[in-house]
Amino acid sequence: MAYIEDRWMRQKRDPVTRAKLVDNRGNPLMERTDRYGSGQRYRVRWIDKNQDEQSLAFPDKALTQAREFADKVGHAIRSGAFIDPRAGDITVTQWAKVYVKGRSQDESSQLSLNSLISNQVLPFLGNYSLNEVDETEIREYKHWLANHSTISINYQADAWETSSLMFDAAVDARKIDRNPFNSKSIPGPKRQMTLITPWPESKMHAVEHGLSPRGKISVPLGAGLGLRIGEMLAFSPDFIDRDRMLYRCARQLIYRTGVLKFKLPKGHKERDIPISAGLLQRIDEYCDVFEPVEVTLPWAERDGVTDMTVRLMITNASNGPWRASMWTDEVWKQGFRDGGVEYRPRKDGTHALRHLYASYLLSQGVSIKELAAFLGHTSEGFTLKRYVHLLPSGYDRARLAVDAMFPPTRILSAVQSPSRVRIAGRRAAGIRRPN
Repeated sequence: MAYIEDRWMRQKRDPVTRAKLVDNRGNPLMERTDRYGSGQRYRVRWIDKNQDEQSLAFPDKALTQAREFADKVGHAIRSGAFIDPRAGDITVTQWAKVYVKGRSQDESSQLSLNSLISNQVLPFLGNYSLNEVDETEIREYKHWLANHSTISINYQADAWETSSLMFDAAVDARKIDRNPFNSKSIPGPKRQMTLITPWPESKMHAVEHGLSPRGKISVPLGAGLGLRIGEMLAFSPDFIDRDRMLYRCARQLIYRTGVLKFKLPKGHKERDIPISAGLLQRIDEYCDVFEPVEVTLPWAERDGVTDMTVRLMITNASNGPWRASMWTDEVWKQGFRDGGVEYRPRKDGTHALRHLYASYLLSQGVSIKELAAFLGHTSEGFTLKRYVHLLPSGYDRARLAVDAMFPPTRILSAVQSPSRVRIAGRRAAGIRRPN
């Protein structure tokens, strides 16, 4: 329970018996305390869940607010939903340090999360306490995200979602009683989904033609296996199962804090990818010219392994591993220049080969479930959302299915008017128009 202490006034007591004094009507007789006129007048006191006494002060003329707060505290204590109003006094910057400890401890994830919070959240919200952030600050933060820099709308959405998750965590930790980002009147930035337009096959061959002899194999690896660039640069022929015609994608190359490392593929998921006879032939022919090189690098996963040695197929002229950014600048983009193909930033990276792989598989009837597994996506829903527009149209299949039930008696001309089509249909079915 909670009670209110008046620190300025107290009930008089009999100087001898110490009994509390009242007037003729039974009302308490009051007198000033030594604190009269100094500091906050009212103090709400209560016992928290740890059986420690807590309090919160209110100024003079705020007795109504103090009573309302005391009632709220009392009800919350009885229902088990009490949140100490001072728990949210820590700043958003202080809470962010706590929050990131509860997220994925993967090095790459921590780097990207800390970068996003440091650059897109804390510059605006960092100095506020959790208690201070309400709909007013959220509205201003949305405006700041949209206007303070040139970040994309999707990156704005990332920052908004991360901020909201931070406040969700604060609610769970009983620092605050609600998340202001959940206000229905302030929707977050809306993501823009750009439809993927796969390369024409001619562009793929032109880029492949322009690549150096060491770089050419990247095209069949990307378009034939759907590998990401880090997976491509970590490709090893030793992980091809020639009996089952599968490639085991079990690692990628990453560059973090100045060090090249091996790591599990994105999502910490190994996967088996079907490998065709034609692709296997290209790989073998490449290895006959450029023999794979044993490379030992640190293992980035926290699973007890320190170093890993892998025979890499794609290496630089010094037989060393490539950093993805350097390979892109020195090999991939040069292939565009030498192949006479315009390079479009953000559209013509090696990921375009992965999209080409997906579009070809869908055109050949590979299911979304299978494609998601081959690409290493975390969910089939993500794959469907990303590539649904590339699925073959179901219109023709639907027409053929209905025609199986109601076969046409003759082929109708596409230029016939709807009325003529209806009349022709009735005549073909032996139906006469009623008089």
